[in-house]
Amino acid sequence: MAGNHTGGYVLVFGAGVTGRAVVDMLLSEGQDVVVADDSAVPRRAVFELNMPDGYARPGGGIRIVRAPRNRTLERLVAGADRVVVSPGVPRSHPIHRMAAGKLTSEVGLARARLQIPFVGITGTNGKTTVVTLVASMLEKSHFRVAAAGNIGLPLISVIHRSIDVVVAELSSFQLATTSDLAPTIGAWLNFQPDHLDWHTDMKDYRLSKTRIWEGVGPGCKVVANWNDEVVMEAARQATGTTGAELVAWGDGDGSWHREGDLIISPDGDTLVSIRTLYRSMPHDVDNALAALAVATSAGANLDGCAEALAGFNGLPHRVELVADIQGVRYLDDSKSTTPSSTAAALAGMEDSSAVLIAGGRNKGLDLGTLRSCADTLKAVVAIGEDAHEVMAALETLCPVKVAGSMDEAVALATGFADRGDSVILSPACASYDWYGSYASRGDDFRRCVLELQGTHVFGEDPNRGVTNVPGGG
Repeated sequence: MAGNHTGGYVLVFGAGVTGRAVVDMLLSEGQDVVVADDSAVPRRAVFELNMPDGYARPGGGIRIVRAPRNRTLERLVAGADRVVVSPGVPRSHPIHRMAAGKLTSEVGLARARLQIPFVGITGTNGKTTVVTLVASMLEKSHFRVAAAGNIGLPLISVIHRSIDVVVAELSSFQLATTSDLAPTIGAWLNFQPDHLDWHTDMKDYRLSKTRIWEGVGPGCKVVANWNDEVVMEAARQATGTTGAELVAWGDGDGSWHREGDLIISPDGDTLVSIRTLYRSMPHDVDNALAALAVATSAGANLDGCAEALAGFNGLPHRVELVADIQGVRYLDDSKSTTPSSTAAALAGMEDSSAVLIAGGRNKGLDLGTLRSCADTLKAVVAIGEDAHEVMAALETLCPVKVAGSMDEAVALATGFADRGDSVILSPACASYDWYGSYASRGDDFRRCVLELQGTHVFGEDPNRGVTNVPGGG
C-alpha cells in the first residue's frame, strides 16, 4: 500500500505505544506523517530506526510537533488527510472536535489491512481474561493466533504476521473512533458504569461499546451475554436485519450455560466441571462461558477448549492470592478499577469476611455501588486521591480508616483481620494518583504483604504457617 495517499499527510495525535505503532506502519507504506502530543514526543530516530519485523524501511517523511497550542493544532488538522487519535486521549480534548470528519483509529487502520478472521471482544469487565482464554483455546485447537489490542500489543503490529486468526481486546476508547469494524466474530461481555472521566456520559460510553458490531453481516457472529439486558438489546438490533448469527451464553435456551457444577454446550453436552477451573467465583464461570462461546464460534474444538481451561491459572492482579499469613488471606485485585468489578470480587468471597482496601482516582463513578457488599465487608481502608469518597460511601456500614500509603493501608487492614478473614486490595478506582498503572499498585501491595510476612514469628502449630502463591491464585 506504499504510496497510496492523496498527497497530504496523516496527523497522529498521541505518541505512546499505540501512536508509535501507527507511525511505524504509515511510514512503511510511504505516508507522510506529522506526530503531535501534549507532552514530549520521541526523537525522529525512534520512529525511523525501530520498525517492527516485516515492515519495509520508511518511505514517507515525518515531522514532530511537541505540545502544540490550539491554533497550531487547528492548522495541523486542516492540512491533514486523516487524523489518528490515540485511545488514551479523552473525548474532552479539543482534537476530537477539531478533527471531526477526518478521525480514524489505530483499530480501523489495522482492520482495513487484515485479511484473516478477526475476533473482537469488548465489555466493562473480563476482557483480558476472555481474550487470553480464547487465544489459548484456539492454539490448543491448532490455530496460529495473535492476541492484540488493549491487551498490550497494538493491533496494527500484527498485520504482517503469519497467523490464522487475531483475537483483539477492544476498549471503549478504541471503539469510539472506529467505524465499520465488521468483525468476523464480535463479543460484548457485559455493561456496567465505567470511564465517565473519558466519555461524556453513560450514553456515550454505551454507544462506543455498540460499535463492536458495526458492519456485521452474513457469515459474521454476534456473541452476547444473555444475562445482560443492555448487551442483549444491542445484539438483537445487530442481528435483526444484517443476517449475522446470534451466539449467546448465560441462561438462555441454546446458550453455553452452567447446570450445577457442570458447563454445558448449546447442544446439551457436558464439557467440564467448574471444579476443574482454577477458581470458580461467579465471574470466573462467566468468563469461561464467554470464552467458550467465542472460541467455538471461531472454530476451536471442545478438546482444545477443555485443555485450555484446565491449564489456565488466572492473570496477575485479579483476585490473586499473595500470601496466607496466620490464617488471613491477602488478595491482590488491583485490576478492579470500577465499583462493579470490586463488587464482583467481593461477591465471590462467600466463605470469609473481607477487609477491603479501596480508593485511588475515581473514574466519575458512583462508589455507593459498594454498599451492596455490606454483608461481606468487615472493615475498609481508604486510600488515594478519592479516599474521602470511599469513606462517605461506606462509613455507615462498617469501620473505615484512611491510609496515606500502601504500607499503612496493609498495616491497618491487618489490624482489622482475624483468622479466616481476607484482606483484599480491590480499589474500585484507577491507580494514576499514586501509581503509573494498576500493575504497579498491585506490585506495591505484594511488597507490603511479603514484608509483613517477615515480621511474624510462628510457633510449632503447623496450621499457623505462611503460604506464598506465585502467579495466579
